[in-house]
Amino acid sequence: MSAFPSLKLLFLLLPLLLLGCFLAAEALEIGIGIGSTEPAAAPAPDECGDCPPPEPECPPPPPHLPLISDSLARAATVIRRFRSTITDDPKSITKTWVGDSPMDVCTKYRGFFCETPPERKDLTLASIDFNGFSLVSYGINVLLENFTDIALFHANSNNFSGPITPKIANLRYLFELDLSNNKFSGEFPAAVLQVKNLDFLDLRFNKLSGFVPRELFLKPLTVLFINNNVFKQMVPKNLGSSPVRFLTLANNGFTGSISSSIGDAKNTLEEVLFLNNKLSGCLPYEIGFLQKATVFDAGGNSLVGEIPVSFGCLTKVEQLNLARNKLTGEIPEVVCALPRLLNLSLSDNYFTSVGPLCQKLIEKKVLDVRGNCIPGCPSQRSQQECYKFQCSEPVNCPCPPTPPCKLPLLQLALLAPPPPALSHVPSKASYSALHRP
Repeated sequence: MSAFPSLKLLFLLLPLLLLGCFLAAEALEIGIGIGSTEPAAAPAPDECGDCPPPEPECPPPPPHLPLISDSLARAATVIRRFRSTITDDPKSITKTWVGDSPMDVCTKYRGFFCETPPERKDLTLASIDFNGFSLVSYGINVLLENFTDIALFHANSNNFSGPITPKIANLRYLFELDLSNNKFSGEFPAAVLQVKNLDFLDLRFNKLSGFVPRELFLKPLTVLFINNNVFKQMVPKNLGSSPVRFLTLANNGFTGSISSSIGDAKNTLEEVLFLNNKLSGCLPYEIGFLQKATVFDAGGNSLVGEIPVSFGCLTKVEQLNLARNKLTGEIPEVVCALPRLLNLSLSDNYFTSVGPLCQKLIEKKVLDVRGNCIPGCPSQRSQQECYKFQCSEPVNCPCPPTPPCKLPLLQLALLAPPPPALSHVPSKASYSALHRP
């Protein structure tokens, strides 16, 4: 049989075989997803043993870094300079001053604090608080001269010495300056008069001497503590021009009389301490104008004359100390009638009599009249001492006839019960200033 018929048959069946293969291949592609526009189904969990781990999510963006002021950028260098002047650090404060970056200074350095000043966007060294650190150094001016953005500088109860730099005038944001209880010497730092925003000035318990400029009492301060220094001058005549609420001049060498201008402070002055100076002359009648005063202390001076009747207008006064002077005459009943009086110290003077209302305050231990010349009261001066004083040259103090206020009705005051005796007299800001911080 010829092979050609078979070959002819093969050529006839070949197209059919090729078509079948093509259709089978297309079906296979559809079955396994090749060429499909739809995503392939995820493999079953038990089939992922060898699958690669998913790619990690993008890390969060780095934190926003604040703008840094020039003074903060070099803060660590300046602080190292100051540290080199410290000769004693009993509380190991400087051991925390580690790291050179600005943020190290802001977050690690004890006593240094950073903020953003008003109307600025850069972070800077805004305050320094060394209170109670007991550091011994002669170089505190290194800080005052380089950190010109500080608003608060507190450095009480250390052993800082030397004069205070005049460059303190460059501290444009300075609001509070406390250099108390140190060993600063030299004259009053007059450069503070140029610090525009200064509100709180505490220089007590140092060795400052010379003159206190009269311009100080024109500066809009709230607190002025300059007690326990070595100032020797007359009390400035413009004392009453000061808007301070708390004023302590105690334990210095101020001389002369208390200026009558003190009455100009009637709307602001709350506490004033003149005690332990060398004041003389009469008590000015204008003290009675101080309608907001709660503390008036002029003890330990050489004031003379009688207590002006205007003192009966000090309706808010709680503590009134005129002890250890040379005052005389009768203790005014209008003073003993003051409604908020807690402590009236008139000991070691030369008063000669008391009225019934004052007598009640003596019994309640509100009024202290020891060491006077009052007949019938215990612990008085000898008759010879009182007579010698009374025979000395008389003192004539001006006393306007009309008080600056409507005085209380003494008859009603006599009938009213006296204020209760207190076992604890509330502390006052100005009296606290007489103690070392």
